Amino acid sequence: MDQVLEIDRVDLACAVNNAEHHTELNGATRLIVRRGQPFTINLHLQPGPHFHQGTNINLIATTGPEPSEDADTAVKFGLSKFMSKTRWSATAALLSENTVSLTVCSNPNAPIGLYQLTLDQGSGVSLGQFVLLFNPWCTRDSVYLANEAERQEYVLSQDGLIYRGKPKRITVLPWTFGQFEPDMLDICLTVLSKSLQHLQNPAQDCSDRRSPVYVTRVLSAMINSQDDKGVLVGNWSGKYEDGVRPTAWKDSCSILRQWYHQDCIGVEYGQCWVFAAVACTVSRALGIPCRVVTNYESAHDTNSNLLVECYYDELAENLGDDSIWNFHVWVESWMTRPDLKLGYEGWQASDSTPQETSDGIYCCGPVPVRAIKEGDLTVKYDAPFVYAEVNADVVEYITLRDGRHVKIDSSTTEVGQCISTKAVGNDEREDITHLYKYPEGSEEERLVFEKANHQNRLIQNEEEPGVHVKIKLTPDMMVGTDFDVYARVKNNTDAPKNCRLMFYAQAVSYNGKLGETCGLTELTEMNVKPTEGDKATLRLKYSEYGKAITQDRMIKLVALLVDIETKEFYKATKTIMLDSPSITITVPEEANVGQPLVVTVLLVNPLPEALENCVFSLHGANLTDGAPIIKEVGAVGPEEITTAELEFTPKASGIRKLVIDFHSDKLSNIQGYKNLVIGE
Repeated sequence: MDQVLEIDRVDLACAVNNAEHHTELNGATRLIVRRGQPFTINLHLQPGPHFHQGTNINLIATTGPEPSEDADTAVKFGLSKFMSKTRWSATAALLSENTVSLTVCSNPNAPIGLYQLTLDQGSGVSLGQFVLLFNPWCTRDSVYLANEAERQEYVLSQDGLIYRGKPKRITVLPWTFGQFEPDMLDICLTVLSKSLQHLQNPAQDCSDRRSPVYVTRVLSAMINSQDDKGVLVGNWSGKYEDGVRPTAWKDSCSILRQWYHQDCIGVEYGQCWVFAAVACTVSRALGIPCRVVTNYESAHDTNSNLLVECYYDELAENLGDDSIWNFHVWVESWMTRPDLKLGYEGWQASDSTPQETSDGIYCCGPVPVRAIKEGDLTVKYDAPFVYAEVNADVVEYITLRDGRHVKIDSSTTEVGQCISTKAVGNDEREDITHLYKYPEGSEEERLVFEKANHQNRLIQNEEEPGVHVKIKLTPDMMVGTDFDVYARVKNNTDAPKNCRLMFYAQAVSYNGKLGETCGLTELTEMNVKPTEGDKATLRLKYSEYGKAITQDRMIKLVALLVDIETKEFYKATKTIMLDSPSITITVPEEANVGQPLVVTVLLVNPLPEALENCVFSLHGANLTDGAPIIKEVGAVGPEEITTAELEFTPKASGIRKLVIDFHSDKLSNIQGYKNLVIGE
């Protein structure tokens, strides 16, 4: 017969258990453990019959609103002599006359979530609650990651770097993920509980949370608010007066807290890097190794034909639905894929930016990165869309006034360049293009193209026969200055060419949306001799482009050349990103926990006009209590220097990333960062 234990109190030993389970940064006020790994609690008994070794004790662990043994959301288990590595199990030891040490180990495939642990002796006696997370340290967990440095980077690191810009002008955005900040874990669990899957069938949803594939797909839908109570509202209009402009966000916690405290209504506004950063925070909080990835020249294929078909009118306005984003950002999550054949475990790409629907809702992935590289478009989920983002062919047409479409350009190499993520353990950029596609021109690549129903690669260079137009830049393109750009025409034929050239500049945002024209030069007649060339110069003036550019500081250059005799069209485009001023950060040589630090920051106004409402802000995980430190510096005259001192008190030791942001009425989205070593 089972012995009845009269329990006086239960010690969940949160501090010790959380440290052993790598969750100590969540605090020590609650028990947070990872599946497949033992944790120990102490039962302090009331005076009376003593616990004897060999006494049988039955425990019940439950999760979700409708716990069920069939769904694995309720499990009953007794004491064993040894721990099991494949199922729920427990052992007990007598520490003193009235203290029993109870060690519990969960199934490494158990659903994650909030659990209730109960002692079953007729009427259930609650032993307390605990949160169960995925476990990258457990070899039997489907998110097991063997390398400790990678676990530190992709699970435990609370800050990182996100890459934006252009392939030849890559910019860095420091971001605070903050997955261990106060309330974050509860908010991340709430994200799962507000999903359509949970609202439609909460019992099945809680059961399915055993699978990181399922959880990642739910998150890809829930980070956007397109068709559910998701976290972020997307906005690419350039109008953000009723919310926060996407470039203003620097951390995930502010977004998640705002969503949670406004009754889970989507936060305004986000764009691709914001969606990805928040998805990374939630994934890491739940124990899924995750990293943010940027793809340059990223295709948006709206009709799933693996082609980006761009139709332009004679003024080069895009008339089609397909587009190429200067960059696009998503996440990769590490896991096995038991639903697919061997070889597709590892990094899985998923995208929370609402672009196209999948299974009726706006989500994308997870899909094995290896499947994208191999051109295997039949695997789950959304392989054709992701494949097109990194490897679509591009075909461009001019739509003439009489309705005819004239092909003017094509490329198999433009899409999917410099695919980037932050390196492990340092602030270097790691190029992972080779994980998504074989080396250009290799035999493997040609086979993959055939498999994915692509044409063979067209190898071109500017010395090929024919007429070519190319855009060249000057090295110094600081915002606020005037500078020249050039359109070079080369005639590699044996006959003279009489051409007309239109060369213009247009403001553009990172997702390819065009703004106002900010520069134009036109040569009605350009006579180019055989094997020779000519050029046109376009002067870009701040007085014109300063009123047109967005916070992205990008300008699209277009050179459209027409052979007057043959009516053939030739086109060159290039998107430039203007240089921004750097922030100089000076910190004390020594920094310790609990001791105030004063940081000095400096910035030179590069504009030929004054900046108003200038503000520096400072933030960083474990540096500022989760809220940025603000310093207003007023107005800064043309080409003048502004400085400020900001004070903060570090809360935790180790290497911390201090991030400084500058904002004003005419110049914003300026960041700088510095790594600090905080002593005890």
